[in-house]
Amino acid sequence: MAEYQTAGKGCGSNTWESERGKNLTFSLLLHPTEIKANSQFRISEAVSVALCETLEHFSRSLSPTDSSPDLGEQEITIKWPNDIYVGDHKICGILIENRLKGSTITDSIVGIGLNVNQREFLSDAPNPVSIYQLTGEETDREVLLQAFLKEFSKAMETEPEALAEAYRSRLYRREGMHRFSDNQGVFEAKVLNVLDDGRLVLLDAEGKARMYAFKEVVFCL
Repeated sequence: MAEYQTAGKGCGSNTWESERGKNLTFSLLLHPTEIKANSQFRISEAVSVALCETLEHFSRSLSPTDSSPDLGEQEITIKWPNDIYVGDHKICGILIENRLKGSTITDSIVGIGLNVNQREFLSDAPNPVSIYQLTGEETDREVLLQAFLKEFSKAMETEPEALAEAYRSRLYRREGMHRFSDNQGVFEAKVLNVLDDGRLVLLDAEGKARMYAFKEVVFCL
C-alpha cells in the first residue's frame, strides 16, 4: 500500500490522481493457479463485487436504519469491466495484469485506487468522487482495507456461476437504453449480458446484439 503515488498508473496511458495520505492505493499479488486462463475474468468479477460489498456495508454502517446499498443516496455499481461507480461518478479504479503459463494463471497483480478522504480533485478526469465528498466524514483507511480483504477472500471462494450473477446484478446502467460509442460512432443500446470471458453484449435500438471486448466500446457519460 502506498501513502502517495508519484505516477499512479491507470489503464493504457491513463494516470490516477491521489492526494498524499488520503486514499487507498494498493496492489495485491495473487497466485490463482486453480483459475484457467480462459476464465481469468473471474478475478475481475471477484475484485469488483468485493469492492461493491465493502462500500455497501460501509454505507449501511453510516445509516443503520436505511437498508439501501448507497452512498449519499446513490447506487454503487460496476461500470464494465471493473470501474466502481457511485451514481454517475467514479470512486474506484482497478487494473489487473495476469501472467500466464500455458492454460494456467501463475500470477495476478491487482492494482486498486479507491478515493476515500480526498476533498478535491484537480486532474482533468471527468467524474471522480470520494467517500468524503459523498458523506462529509473522514474514513479510517485501514479499517476499510481490512473490510475489503475480507470481502475479496469471500468472493474468490464463491462458485463461479454465483459470482458471475453477483457481478451482472451490479452493472452500471443495466436497465434501459443508454448511449455508447464504438469505432462506427455513437448509438443507443441496453446492456444484455457479460460473457464468462468478459465480453460485453449490448442490444441496440434495432434489436441487434453487439459484442465487445475491453476498449472496443465506451459509455457516453
